[in-house]
Amino acid sequence: MRHHRTLALITAAALTAAGCASTRATPAIAHPVAPAAWHGTTAATPSSTDPPESLARWWDRLGDATLTTLIDRALTANPDVRMAQARLRQARAQQTQAAAALWPTVSASGSASARRSGNRALGLDGSTSIVNTTTGSYGGSLDASWEPDIFGGLRQGRDGATADLAAVAADLAGVHVSLAAEVATTYAELRTLQARLAIAQQNADSQAETLELTGFRAQAGLVSQVDVEQARANLAQTRAGIPTLESSRDQAMFRLATLTGAEPGALVATLSPVAPLPAVPVSLAVGIPAETLRQRPDVQAAERRIVAETARLAQADRRRYPTFGLSGTVGAEVLKGAGSAGTSVVTSLASSLARTLFDGGRIREQIAAQDAVQEQAVVNYEAAVLAALEDVERALVAYEASRARLASLAVAVEASTSAALLAQSQYAAGLTDFQTVLNTERTRLTAQDSVALTEGERVSALVQLYKALGGGWSPAAFTGTTGS
Repeated sequence: MRHHRTLALITAAALTAAGCASTRATPAIAHPVAPAAWHGTTAATPSSTDPPESLARWWDRLGDATLTTLIDRALTANPDVRMAQARLRQARAQQTQAAAALWPTVSASGSASARRSGNRALGLDGSTSIVNTTTGSYGGSLDASWEPDIFGGLRQGRDGATADLAAVAADLAGVHVSLAAEVATTYAELRTLQARLAIAQQNADSQAETLELTGFRAQAGLVSQVDVEQARANLAQTRAGIPTLESSRDQAMFRLATLTGAEPGALVATLSPVAPLPAVPVSLAVGIPAETLRQRPDVQAAERRIVAETARLAQADRRRYPTFGLSGTVGAEVLKGAGSAGTSVVTSLASSLARTLFDGGRIREQIAAQDAVQEQAVVNYEAAVLAALEDVERALVAYEASRARLASLAVAVEASTSAALLAQSQYAAGLTDFQTVLNTERTRLTAQDSVALTEGERVSALVQLYKALGGGWSPAAFTGTTGS
């Protein structure tokens, strides 16, 4: 009875300390305000009312089966994805561990011992004999301990681990976003290089015909050998660029194989056949800035880390308060032996209350350090929001610039092609000099190459726009990854 009165007094003292302790206020977080619309949105890139889920598989909009296969394979087999998945499993285990701290710990133990001894006995007839006796004991016990979370420190630790788990899940989504964009950008680079190679080869064939024509005219004495050498130099210069393009093409194929988790040469046979660039959709699912901030996994991860560090700040503050513990044991021991046997039962219940009286300011400085960590998380969140808005604006401007540039280059290609054909005809008829032919051929090659480059840049700009919008993952697909 006295033991229970003591336990009640300790509990009352702990509750009184809880009531007297001041609670540290959690700092308010100022969330950056998203603009109402994008500055880079024009009539050519209208904002769409499509929900953010429509960005989950934006590559399906491009209508390229090979690209879709590559991205799907990368999202499954890429080492970065597997690493992020392992980090997610680690965070889930840590969250479960933090939640388990709220519950009592119960352990069981058992023991057994036996002893055999021999004694010499004297009989009535004077003979002696050895009498063996065996004694033993068997016991078992249940031990339990529990730290009641009176001041909420353990709950804050659990909440911080839960927020960490959500942040790591958002990091995994961010890997999906970045990886899908990198695969698509590299694929667009590959198709662009193949187009540029075809253009270079076509121009080299045309320049070879010009060299042959110049040689015939020089043999006939109509032009000097200078024209022949200029034609030969022009052809050699064009052919000199082909190995560089081939090298870049092969490197793009190697990179795509690595991104999909395969050896560098695994996709050469699949990707070597020339194919066009993915088609650019007519409408773009741009949405509004607020939707983008909700869709971007890096913004979500930064926000969850604010929650985690704020919980840890509260947990650090709780170290100033007393700790209260309960422990108990229930055990039994059975004794067996010659002429004696018995069973004993042992029970115990204990409580403890502890509070730091002096630590030289250690706890205070731990709180100050965690307060600085929480402030860093807030600043990082603000930076993530601003970076997200900037990424979309830059991608919109780049996409519109490539569209406008492509329209002008199409005119340049048409004009330069006509000029080159006309110059060749006039040169064959002796109506113009060879320098005009050279200039028109070089202009045509430059214009055609620029068109191929710009078409690839337009697709890449579209990919970067989808990446900036947070496309490449579905919130529904990640539901349940953070646990409860």
